[in-house]
Order: sequence, then C-alpha cells, then structure tokens
Amino acid sequence: MSNILIIEDNETVALGLQKTFSDEGFTVNTAASGELGLSQATNQPPDVMILDIMLPGMSGFEVLKKLRDKGIHTPVLMLTARDDDMDKILGLELGADDYVTKPFNPREVIARVKALLRRAEYTTQTDSADNPPAKITFGNLEVDFERHEVRKDGRLIELSHREFRLLEYMINARGKLITRDRLLEDVWEYDSYGSYLTTRTVDNHILRLRKKIEDEPDSPRFILTVRGYGYKFSDDV
Repeated sequence: MSNILIIEDNETVALGLQKTFSDEGFTVNTAASGELGLSQATNQPPDVMILDIMLPGMSGFEVLKKLRDKGIHTPVLMLTARDDDMDKILGLELGADDYVTKPFNPREVIARVKALLRRAEYTTQTDSADNPPAKITFGNLEVDFERHEVRKDGRLIELSHREFRLLEYMINARGKLITRDRLLEDVWEYDSYGSYLTTRTVDNHILRLRKKIEDEPDSPRFILTVRGYGYKFSDDV
C-alpha cells in the first residue's frame, strides 16, 4: 500500500488523519513542522503528501517550493484553514496538486488522495508507453525531462514546477496551436481548480517563461503567440 507523509502541526488534525489513512491501509509518517517534513520528504520521498500551509517556522508554501526545486514531484494535497483563492492560486503555481479547506470531511481527503495516486500512476504509465526522449536541445537551450532541468548556454535556469510542466507540455505539442483553455485543463487541471484560475494565469506564466528561456522575450523565437487563440511552440527546433 502507498506511503503517505502528513505535515501538520495541529496534533488533533494530524492524529485524526493518521488514523484515517492507517485504517485505509496506508503507511503513515507525520511531521509537526515544515523543517522536519522537508527533511523527511527529501530523504525518503513518500508516494503522496498532505501539507498544511500554516506551519511554525517554515510555511507549507516554502516547503512545497523547496521540494519542487529539488526535483521532488510527489503529489501534494494542501490544507488551508481559510477559503482564500489567493492561497490556492499561489499553492497551485508552486506545484500543489490539490487543495482542501479546513474543516474537512476525512472521506473527502481520502478520495482526493486516492485520485492523486491514480493520476500519478497513469502519468507514469503514459510516459513509459510514449517513451519520450530524456533530453532535447534547441537553440542555446537544453531541457532534461528526467532531471526536470533547463540549461541556457550551459547555465542552469531556475524554473518553478508549474513553469517546467508548461514548457514540457508545449515542447511535446510543438508546432500545434494550444489554446489557453487547453493549457488550463492539461497543465493546471482546470476541471479541479476552475474557480481559482483564469486564462490570465496562463499568460502570466508564459511571460515569465519567455523571460527565462528566450534571448529576446518581446520577440520570442520558441514560445509563439497565436493572436486571438493561444500559443504554440515553434517546430523549428
């Protein structure tokens, strides 16, 4: 059965989740601070993680960013004590996979965690079946899909988890028109988070990505705008 890490400083909530997932057959580890949770997740990445935003010392946002920067792509369900769309948007942009607002129904948390695990398993199987190249080079850029790294002129570029997913998706669809709605559905999984996201989210990420990979962001060579429709990645690579 799957291994889950719960990073939650509220003892009552943590114990409740621990019992709930243990009863479902999960192997459960817990951490009461961001620092301890980050250490556990780094040393032995779990199959799935529940991460509270409001943690003593290092916040859940900081933990998530550090994990994604380390190349750890474990599915993460975030817990928030308030129904704040900005919290949700920030978490999703940093690489969170789902959200639950406190107080929550434990059965809903279990259902969401199991959905994340199914999605991760499907993605792994699809990637294996498609057998995509481990690396691709175009212009002065090299993208390493296995390491989740991008280098420009040999220098490592820091991309967020979402920026890398966006770049990877566009490269795999190079030469094809991709609408903003399609990017929301496939990269941000809009079906789950539609109330928190708009097409402006896509535009902002495209702008940031261009600034990092393009020599002239205002006259892009790779990520091209199809006015009135969306974007496409140049097939001249």
